[in-house]
Formats: sequence, structure tokens, C-alpha cells
Amino acid sequence: MPLNDVKQMNTELPPISPRRRRQRGHTMLEGSLIMIPFFAFFLAIIDFGLAIFVRNLFQHAVREAVRAGVTYQLQAGMGHDSSIKQVVLNNSMGFLAAHPERIHIRYFDPNNNLLETASNRPGMILEVSVEGHTFGVLAPLMRSANPIPVDVRSSDRMESLPQDMALPPRT
Repeated sequence: MPLNDVKQMNTELPPISPRRRRQRGHTMLEGSLIMIPFFAFFLAIIDFGLAIFVRNLFQHAVREAVRAGVTYQLQAGMGHDSSIKQVVLNNSMGFLAAHPERIHIRYFDPNNNLLETASNRPGMILEVSVEGHTFGVLAPLMRSANPIPVDVRSSDRMESLPQDMALPPRT
């Protein structure tokens, strides 16, 4: 077969049948109908994953704050409660920076039916919590999407004071 005949055979396209002409716009329509649920599902996975991440981050932050609080690890120039709040803020990656009032610190007396007390002396139960925080979804599928509530808490028994240390003020 001569070379010119091979080139001529490769450049010729078969004719388009009438049936294929009628189906040309269906690909775009079918693609758009598939992509809408796909992206909705994909964004829902990202939203719930981020909400779980924020909850775990806050749980870690309050756990670290309780650990610092029960061993009386104070920040320089701060009281006991202020030091605990600062530990939570340092470990929350800025998610609580605008709302430090959502961090709650409570002391309970184990010898008095776990009633809340104002004392931070050794033997008390320290509870640190983040309450009232909500996580708004990034891409709500419905217009009336409710934010996801994120409330975490951690508690432990206060240890004895280090030697030569007086009971720190709560402020």
C-alpha cells in the first residue's frame, strides 16, 4: 500500500449517524445531574470531618488544662483560673480566641456530695469545660442548616501543693 493511501485513510472520519446526532447534549445534562449529589456528599464529608476535628481539639485542650490545673502549673503573673483558661486557649488553635467566655472552670468538694465550691485547695475535683460552642457547617445542603453543638469537659482530682508554695488565688 502506498504511503499516500495510508495518510488518506487515517484522516477520514466515519459519518455521524442520525441517532448519535440526537444524543450530543445528553452528556452535559447527565454530567451535571451526577455532579450535584457528588459535590454535596463530598462537602458533607468535609463538614462533619471538620466538626469532629474541632470537638477532638477542644477535648484535648480541656484535658491539657486539667492536667496543668491539678498540678498547679501557673502561667507567669496569672492566677489559677486564668492560667487554666490560657492553657485551653493555647491548645485550641484559635477556635476559642474570640469567645474565651465559653471556657468554664468549676471546683467540686468530694467530701460534701460533690457540691460546687469556690476553693481550689488540694483534694477538690477540678472540672474544665467548653460549653455553648457551635460549629456552623461550611456548605449547608438546606437553607435552614442548624449548627452542630460542641460541648466538652474533663475533670480530675487536685493534687497536693508543691513544697514551699502557698495556695494560689483563683483569679
